[in-house]
Amino acid sequence: MVSCRFFALGLALLLPAAPAVMAQSSSSSSSSTEAPAAKQSQQPELTPGELSVQARIRARREARRAQAIRDTYGNKYEIFLGGGYLRFQPGPKLQHVTLYSFDTALSRNFSNKLGVTVDGRGYYGTPFVGVNFTGITRPAISQYDVLVGPTYRFIANPKYSIAGRVMGGVAMGNFSGDTNGFGTANLGLFPDGTTYAINGSIIGETNITPNFSLRLAGDYLDTGFGSTMQNSFGFNYGFVYRFGKR
Repeated sequence: MVSCRFFALGLALLLPAAPAVMAQSSSSSSSSTEAPAAKQSQQPELTPGELSVQARIRARREARRAQAIRDTYGNKYEIFLGGGYLRFQPGPKLQHVTLYSFDTALSRNFSNKLGVTVDGRGYYGTPFVGVNFTGITRPAISQYDVLVGPTYRFIANPKYSIAGRVMGGVAMGNFSGDTNGFGTANLGLFPDGTTYAINGSIIGETNITPNFSLRLAGDYLDTGFGSTMQNSFGFNYGFVYRFGKR
């Protein structure tokens, strides 16, 4: 009987506290579900005015880049002055020799990417012809080329450019000038003469200023001395000056 009284008394004390406990649990659960939403609402959204400002900044940046390209490649003419290196076979049975060259060219540009180039170059070297009765083992030889053809820029950026070029023309070989009258046949050299020349280049340029750049080009030269084909590879280097706005 006494235990029933104590149970009734405890139940009477717990019932008033039950609503407070339930309210606290519901408030904690609602706060936990609302926290991610509150965090998301705190992320700032760009207003139309701010979006417009960013668009104007991008447009000005693109306009400056386009103007830099026009300033760099919007000239009618380019002059190239430099030198080069070529591995060349001076005779049908001789080993290849290193020829060093001067190179000068004038280009007429019709757009930022397309132009026509006239190129003049000279090559000089001393091939080894072996021990022979003449006593001449390293005669000096030379070759002069005049070439013309189109140049096309694949990449034209304000700071650099990459272009390809194909040219054709004539090559004039002087192989007997240092033979002391023994002639080229006794030394195994090609005979003097004029023949065709075909040239292909991949050209890279770094722009120092809009009118001045440094050039390095991989070079291929095919000639026909001695009724044979000389497939020669090398490179050219030098500087380019642009002038005459289109």
